[in-house]
Amino acid sequence: MAEILKLDDGGQLDFDRATVEQAYDRWAPVYDFVFGGVFSKGRKAAIQATNKIGGRVLEVGVGTGISLPQYASHLRVFGTDISEAMLHKAKRRVDNLGLKNVEGLAVMDAEKLEFPDNSFDVVMAQYVVTAVPNPEAALGEFARVLRPGGELIILTRISADAGMRRFIEHRLQPVVRPLGFRTAEFTWSRYARWLAGAREMELVENRLIPPLGHFSLLRIRKGGTAIVV
Repeated sequence: MAEILKLDDGGQLDFDRATVEQAYDRWAPVYDFVFGGVFSKGRKAAIQATNKIGGRVLEVGVGTGISLPQYASHLRVFGTDISEAMLHKAKRRVDNLGLKNVEGLAVMDAEKLEFPDNSFDVVMAQYVVTAVPNPEAALGEFARVLRPGGELIILTRISADAGMRRFIEHRLQPVVRPLGFRTAEFTWSRYARWLAGAREMELVENRLIPPLGHFSLLRIRKGGTAIVV
């Protein structure tokens, strides 16, 4: 049975992280209703890609566990989230559906994953990168815990580089930031810069995902010889 573990160090949270945690605690009661249908196509595509790879999966930002029933039963899945309220809903889902392939659920900071290097065959992050205070630090952690030959699968919003959409995104950013979102800081060039400096990480797919063509599914493979366990 999956248990919720509080794995962070218990220290004082900085303002940005606290804002994100509080925002998603507030979203917990209505998250599935508000976002379940809107993001369903992207979620399905990401999980299909994960199921083809197999092995041990880390889902960062697992939230209420809405994705957990869709993973193939032979996968071993561990879920983390910054919001304890979200994870309580995820645990109820795991217990109610008898999801025996879920190894555990843990309150954890995406920028400070408490796993050894090379722990997972897939690291999945759905709509997470734009919500963490330091996205590059989180991406570095995802890469660190990924095994050679494994894949980082990211569902993310890609901001506009120019034009009216970029103007609107910048105007909206102060409004949506307290809700745990950011609209204007994540153009493709930011991801490209991280990839250029990331050791052994190679983009193998960048696919547009609904809604509105503002989101992408990124598959990033870690080079080297796969570790068989």
